[in-house]
Amino acid sequence: MSTKDSDALYNEMCRVVGKVVLEMRDLGQEPKHAVIVGVLRTSLANKKIKRSETTEEAMRAVVEALARK
Repeated sequence: MSTKDSDALYNEMCRVVGKVVLEMRDLGQEPKHAVIVGVLRTSLANKKIKRSETTEEAMRAVVEALARK
């Protein structure tokens, strides 16, 4: 993976996590690691939603990173 691809993936990971955290806060939920992982896994399982390859890769990378905690 090139530096440009790595940077794009990292930026997309940050965007994905930020979006989940802000949506959880709007719903009055505490954004804990396990909950964020659950939200992303559920979202990834929904194949009706079209996402870019980078977004799906970022979502999987965030799940892997947070699930290790």
